[in-house]
Amino acid sequence: MSGTSPVKPDVASLAELFYPGEESLGEFSEVDSAAMPDVYRRLLAHDHHMTVTVEAHHGCPVNVRVLETREGEADYARMIVLTRTSDDRVVQFGIVRIDWAFIADEVRRDIQARHTPLGRVLINHDVMRRIDLASLYRVQPSEELAEMMQLAEPSTTYGRTAVIYCDHQPAIKLLEIVTPEAE
Repeated sequence: MSGTSPVKPDVASLAELFYPGEESLGEFSEVDSAAMPDVYRRLLAHDHHMTVTVEAHHGCPVNVRVLETREGEADYARMIVLTRTSDDRVVQFGIVRIDWAFIADEVRRDIQARHTPLGRVLINHDVMRRIDLASLYRVQPSEELAEMMQLAEPSTTYGRTAVIYCDHQPAIKLLEIVTPEAE
């Protein structure tokens, strides 16, 4: 992994941290927020931490389950699911790439501990941050992604890419896909 990727994250560059290409996760179609069902627009079309948003939506805290990591000298990537504490149901899949140059050592240690969702770590450490929504997507999950999201069969859902600026630096790039909702 190198620290020279563009600031605006795209699905392919994040998926390729763990897969041969984005098609391994499913089919992604960029959409405008106006074309999204209301529940997905509320969950994804904003500049807030997904940890806080999914906790509010589901009415309970979430846990992180780290599925896989990749670590270089300058950066770190992980593939995760967030699960509800109430019933362990998966509510979100994500891939994150973190540039360690912009993250304090104590924050880095908490992220690498794998016990707390990334958004909660940043909030707990009172890291000055700004979240920039990059793109919104309609997602038809692959069988593998459906399995990671605990879906009986692939079902259309939505996701986003975003950048988290920590102390005004583009420190974190994200791909976040929410579990399909009953509409």
